[in-house]
Parts: sequence; C-alpha cells; structure tokens
Amino acid sequence: MATTPLAVLDLVPISSGCTAAEALRDSIGLARAAESFGYARYWFAEHHLNPGVAGTSPAVVLALTAAATSTIRIGSGAVQMGHRTALATVEEFGLIDALHPGRLDMGLGRSGGRPPQQDREPALVGAAREEGTARQNRRAPNGLLIPPRFPVEKLLGSPRLQMQKTLLQLPGARPQDYTGQVADILALLRGNYRSPEGVPGRAIPGEGADVQVWILGSSGGQSASVAGANGLRFAANYHVSPATVLEAVEGYRAAFQPSSDLDRPYVSVSADVVVAKDEATARELATGYGLWVRSIRTGEGAIPFPTPQEARAHAWTAEDRELVADRVDTQFVGSPRQVAGKLEQLQEATGADELIITTITHDHADRVRSYRLLAEEWQRR
Repeated sequence: MATTPLAVLDLVPISSGCTAAEALRDSIGLARAAESFGYARYWFAEHHLNPGVAGTSPAVVLALTAAATSTIRIGSGAVQMGHRTALATVEEFGLIDALHPGRLDMGLGRSGGRPPQQDREPALVGAAREEGTARQNRRAPNGLLIPPRFPVEKLLGSPRLQMQKTLLQLPGARPQDYTGQVADILALLRGNYRSPEGVPGRAIPGEGADVQVWILGSSGGQSASVAGANGLRFAANYHVSPATVLEAVEGYRAAFQPSSDLDRPYVSVSADVVVAKDEATARELATGYGLWVRSIRTGEGAIPFPTPQEARAHAWTAEDRELVADRVDTQFVGSPRQVAGKLEQLQEATGADELIITTITHDHADRVRSYRLLAEEWQRR
C-alpha cells in the first residue's frame, strides 16, 4: 500500500497543561518530522473559539511551516469559506506561494459563519431525521464500519456557534454562495475574473500561483458536487462524519467533469489514528479522545486534550457515550500492523487515492512516534 500516499491533518491541538505557543512549535516540528518520514502533504485545519485548538488561521500557520520545511506539500484542511471572500483567500495563498512556489494545497470548506441551515449538506439534513434506521451500525461490503449518523442539529444550534458566527462576520455581511465562491477563486487564480459589469479583477500575488485547489466535504451534497463539476480534488471526512463517507465519495465521482488540471476523480479520505508499539499502549494514549470529542459535540468547544488520568476521571453517562460513539468506534487504534490494516480497509471501501491521517495524543512525543511507526509500516507494504 506504499503506492497510496499518506498525508497529515493537524488541528494544532493544545494539551492540558500546555500553551498555544507550545502547540504551534510542536506542530511545526511535527511537519518537519512528517517530511522526513515520507508523508506527502501536511494540512492545517481552521477552528475558532476552541480552548484546546490553536489552528485558527491556516494561512498564517502555513507561512510559518513553509519556512521550516522544504519538500512536503502544505495546505489548508480547510479554509472556512463561510466568513471569507474569494479575493482574500487567493491573495493570502498567493503571498505564501510567491516565496514557496509549487508546494501549496488550497483546501476549501463550506463552514464558518454561515447560518446553520446553510451549513448543513442536503444529504445530512434529511438523513438526520431518519431516526428509525440511521441509529444502526452497518458495514461497507469489505467490512468497514459505517456508524449511525450524528444528528447535527443540536450542535449547529449551540450558543457558542452562534457567537462564533457573530464574531467572525462583519455586521450585516452575508456569506456568498459556496458554488460562486469557488468559481471566483478559480477565476482569480487563472487571471480571467470579471465582475458582473465586465471589469477585470487581478489578484497579485495569487494570479498564476501554482496551487492545488481541493474541496473538503462530509456528504454527497454541495461540496462534493462543486468539487466534481469543477474537476477538482476532493477530500472526504471519515474522521469527522464516518456515517457519510461513502455517499461523499460517490457523490463526488458522479458529479466529476474532467478539467485542465485533472482528467479523472481524485479522492483523499481522512481517518483518526493512534499507533504505538502494541495495542494496549495505543489504547492508553487514545484514552482522552472520547472526552475531547464530547467537548466538541456538546457545543462547548474542544477542551485542551486531556491526559489518560484526566479522561478516566470523567463520570460518563449513557448520553455521553452515545454522543461520541461514532467517532470513538471509527478511530483506528493499535499496533502499526493493526492500524495499517484498518487503513487498507478504508482505502479499499472508498477507492481513495490518498489517506489523510490525524493523530492527537496528550504528549507530543507520542504523537510524533505514532506518525513514524505508521509511515514505517506503510512503506513495508
């Protein structure tokens, strides 16, 4: 499976007892390590108002990481376009590309500042109401676990997310339709943007940048359709929404039209992973994951990633466990051989051209070791 590249998705997690500055330094160090381990890409996510996550601005972190690395591709996974404009995004990436040409991936996501009803992919909205059948685990033909769909309505209506929308957007501003945003980004990069009145607009730097544009999506809705219709690369989120990963890649492939950049569909699929020398050690390192996911799913925002001892001190309720079950059950935890086997299963089920690995542990050294052990095992296959 070494012919299927592995990439990294980094949220810049802050561990309990640590600071944002430490998290940033650790992530830049991990990017250098991932480059030496042979990972193909290193992406940074964008999250806001989360005490346990320091990745608030992919472009800023990418600029720092570009200067600290030399060959690995770096990118956003993803820029939240709900509170962004096409021009600002192209210009920011253009600035980085001007000094580090040919290494940038511009990953675009729909979320961040849109009203809740606009944030939901159509396929997710209807599916969340199918309580009778949606709460049952199922399996892909090759045995990959496809858990019940998480009911996103509770999270999207949380006061914290409403506050986030208020703080991210200018008063009275409305986010542009995502399809239009992507079209504007592509036109600005190509240098053929025209306003509705026919006035040309040139993004300098940005125009002509050697940037790969990716679309990230969690279902077969608008994101998958936009990626396919524009002949762009698509990243599906098994680690965020494992219930809908198959429909996401199927929707993208069904919508795909060849472009000057891509003549066939190209899919990357993400997975949460913890690798250690043996399964028992890996499960100990992953102990904090469920509590961390709970903090996100309750709408309070990601907490600093807890130690195993802190996580075990939490008094779990049945409601808590149901809240995080889909994410905990689909985290790949174990020895290098065990996790590589699960990743092969994910690749087979989705037909992924690449796999994106996201690993969070309390101690940074354990996170680096997890990526190293996985890369070594993957290269042996």
